[in-house]
Amino acid sequence: MLIKDIDKYNSIYGKVDAFIIVNKDNVIQYSAMVDDDGSYLNTKNVMGKDLFETYPNLTEENCTHSRVMRTGKPVINENQLIVEQSGKAYVICTSTFPIENNGELIGTIDISSNLTLKSKKRGQEDERSKLYTVDSITTKNQAMIEIKDKILKISKNDSPVMVIGESGVGKELVVEAIHTASNRCNKPFISLNCAAIPDSLMESILFGTVKGSFTGAENRKGIFEIANGGTLFLDEINSMNIELQAKLLKAVEEQKYMKIGGEKYIDVDVRVLSAMNVNPEDAIRTEKLRQDLFFRLGVIQLNIPPLRKRKEDISILVDSFLHFYNCKMNKKIKAVDDEVIKAFMDYSWPGNIRELRNVIESSFNMTDDNRIGITDIPEYLIAYSQVNDGMERQKTAKGLTEIVGEYEKDILIKTLNECHSLSEASRILKMTRQAIKYKIEKYDLEYKELLKR
Repeated sequence: MLIKDIDKYNSIYGKVDAFIIVNKDNVIQYSAMVDDDGSYLNTKNVMGKDLFETYPNLTEENCTHSRVMRTGKPVINENQLIVEQSGKAYVICTSTFPIENNGELIGTIDISSNLTLKSKKRGQEDERSKLYTVDSITTKNQAMIEIKDKILKISKNDSPVMVIGESGVGKELVVEAIHTASNRCNKPFISLNCAAIPDSLMESILFGTVKGSFTGAENRKGIFEIANGGTLFLDEINSMNIELQAKLLKAVEEQKYMKIGGEKYIDVDVRVLSAMNVNPEDAIRTEKLRQDLFFRLGVIQLNIPPLRKRKEDISILVDSFLHFYNCKMNKKIKAVDDEVIKAFMDYSWPGNIRELRNVIESSFNMTDDNRIGITDIPEYLIAYSQVNDGMERQKTAKGLTEIVGEYEKDILIKTLNECHSLSEASRILKMTRQAIKYKIEKYDLEYKELLKR
C-alpha cells in the first residue's frame, strides 16, 4: 500500500489521523500522523519497537493486528482503547488490513481516527497536550469575566455542567478550564464529539463490550471506565441517539452502568460535562434531546456569547493568535495594521473565534512583511468592510429625515408628471388635495397649472 492510498481511505472511512504498519513479528515498521494540512509526519520514536511494549494495554486477544494476522481478514471501523507508555489514553476508530507478499501474510496496516482527546498529564512537552486553564481565557468582555468567576466556583463540586454556545465560541476551552480548576485535574480528561460517532458504535464506546456479546466483540473498556476518577466531556450531546440518551441518563444519575453483553454493573466516579451549539429548548422540541437528560446534565448552564457580542476581545485574541502562529510557523510578525483591525471590527464573525483564528493563519501565509496588512486578509473581509464603510458614509452625509424627504419628493414629481389634474394625483397617492398642495409648496415644485385644476 502506498502513502498516497491513504487519501482514498479519507474519503471512504472519514478523517484519518494516523496509520501504522506492523510486521508478522509484531514490530512497528512505519508510523505516521496526519497533520491538519494533510501532510504526513513520521513518528520515528515508535519505529522498530515491539507493538505490545509500545502500547502495553494491547494483548493478543484485544489487538486488531493479531486478529488480522490470525484470520487474514480485515477489521473495519472498530473502536479500540490505546494506552501509551506515558499513560496517555485515547479511543480510536480503527480499520486494520492484511499485507501480503506472493500470497504470504507478512504484516498489517492500521488506519485510524482519534475519537477522543488524549488523557493529558501535566509536564508533557507538547504545548497543546496541556489542557486549557481559566487563565487561558483572555477577555475584556464583562459576560466572559463573569463566566471565568463561575468556572472557579463550580469547579469545586461535581455537579454536571452544560456549556451552550454557537460553533467556534470556545466551549471546549471553558470545559477544559473547569476540569483543570477542579480536584480532578490530575485524573483523566476524556472528550468525545457525539456528532462524529456512528449510532452503531456509540454505546460500545461509552460503556465497553464483553467478549462474545456479538460477532467480533472483545473485552473492551468504554470511555466511562477510562475516565473513572476524572472528567468526561460529551460535545454536541444532542447528536446522540435519543434511545441511547436514556441509558446515558441512568449512568450519570447512578454512576454505574453495564457493558454490552455484561452481567454485572460497573461502578464509576465520573463528572460529566456536556456542550451544545443549539438552543436546548429547540433541541427538546425537535426531539433531538431528552428533556430529563437536559435537566440532569444542565444542572449548571454556561452560555458563551458569540464573538460579534464581545468585539472588545478581538484585539487581544489577535495578539494571542499572532504569538501562536509565530511559534508554529517560525515567523516574527509583530502586529496587524489598524485598517485590518477596523475590518475585523466591522465583520459579524459567524464562525466566531475559530473563524478569527483561521483568518490569522491565512494572513500568516500571505504576508511577506513583519505586519499583517489589509491585502493579506481574505477578500470577503475586505469586501464586507467596504460595504459597511459605504453605508456609514451615507448615514453621516444625510440624516433619515432628509433621505425620506428626497424619496417623497421624487415620488411626488413622478406622479404629478403623469397626471392631468390634482384630483387624479390625489386618487393615485391616496392623499387629500390639500395634503398634495402642502407637499408641492413644501418642496417648491412648479406645478401652478395643475393646482388650478
